[in-house]
Amino acid sequence: MKRFSTPMGEFDLTRFPEDPRDRLLPWDAADEYLLRHLAEPVAAADGTPAARADLDGSVVVLGDRWGALTTALAAHRPVQITDSFLTQQATRANLARNGAEASAVRLLTTRDTPPDRVDVLLVRVPKSLALLEDQLLRLAPGVHAGTVVVGTGKVTEIHTSTLRLFERILGPTRTSLAAKKARLIFCSPAAEPRPGPSPWPLEYVLGDDAGPAAGLTVVNHAGVFCADRLDIGTRFFLHHLPRSRGAERVVDLGCGNGVLGTAAAVANPEAEVVFVDESYQAVASAEATFRANTAAGRAAGFLAGDGLSALPAGSADLVLNNPPFHSHQATTDTTAHRMFTGARRVLRPGGELWVVGNRHLGYHVKLRKLFGACEVVAGDPKFVILRAVRR
Repeated sequence: MKRFSTPMGEFDLTRFPEDPRDRLLPWDAADEYLLRHLAEPVAAADGTPAARADLDGSVVVLGDRWGALTTALAAHRPVQITDSFLTQQATRANLARNGAEASAVRLLTTRDTPPDRVDVLLVRVPKSLALLEDQLLRLAPGVHAGTVVVGTGKVTEIHTSTLRLFERILGPTRTSLAAKKARLIFCSPAAEPRPGPSPWPLEYVLGDDAGPAAGLTVVNHAGVFCADRLDIGTRFFLHHLPRSRGAERVVDLGCGNGVLGTAAAVANPEAEVVFVDESYQAVASAEATFRANTAAGRAAGFLAGDGLSALPAGSADLVLNNPPFHSHQATTDTTAHRMFTGARRVLRPGGELWVVGNRHLGYHVKLRKLFGACEVVAGDPKFVILRAVRR
């Protein structure tokens, strides 16, 4: 647990899932900069006037990482919008830990209908410019000329393209000078924003380089990894998927757009496939991809959650996994390790975990510790596919 000191008070915060070994903070300099700006009616860092925001209206916090902004602003009863199940869980825990009322904050996902009116829009700039575009387009109808719009992010997260996006969708935009490697974005919404239609979701059909998955339609909502093309790790995995084995329960863990699980479902019509991801955009994409390629009415599961924690022990025959090795801007193998541990718990005896990853990540070491052994199914200079069996 870490102590977050802000002009609004001090708050005990953690990331989710809570881990005493986790040394990463649940906030950063960008969060601090935004909260200082909201509390101080002084000139902005670039010297231009910047009056303190009136936080008594409808406050929307978009893209909060671990609930730090939402918890600090809980007295203003904000609406939080996030694509992350883990962020929602962290926010709930941090609000409770700091004595906020359960009804103080309204928690929405990026798939929910946004508020009709937005008086203050606070944006933690996401890694994905596409997700920012999608969410600003969804929020634009509720933004008016008097809406206070302030974004924040690390210097490395805010680019000219980021500012152009705010300007195209909402109105004139400028940025502050940097402070502790963070910046603020100030946007003055037009009286009647006319952002145009949304390009999301995107669809494409897999070509011959997808091997057995050639011809499948892939649907991507904004923010999903490699939304406009098939990433090379998944393409390599598609060429080496396990052969169909009749009726079995297959889990696509960290499913993204769901192409791995969908390919497994098409190859094995008797299989029940469950798609799991912590991103609501990813789960929606996986469902759309599955529906586009399978018979109407075919059953499948679609779950936004913390890895496999919601699935019963011994309930799966096969887990397919292309784990991430980033948590926002931080490089970490914590997520992959939790995925592997969860897979071992949900696999029945004899069940298999198949993992694709970059060679340099050394996943074979963790898998051998957890499963006792693992074998290399296939490899190329960049990727390796590993198979571990639950004994």
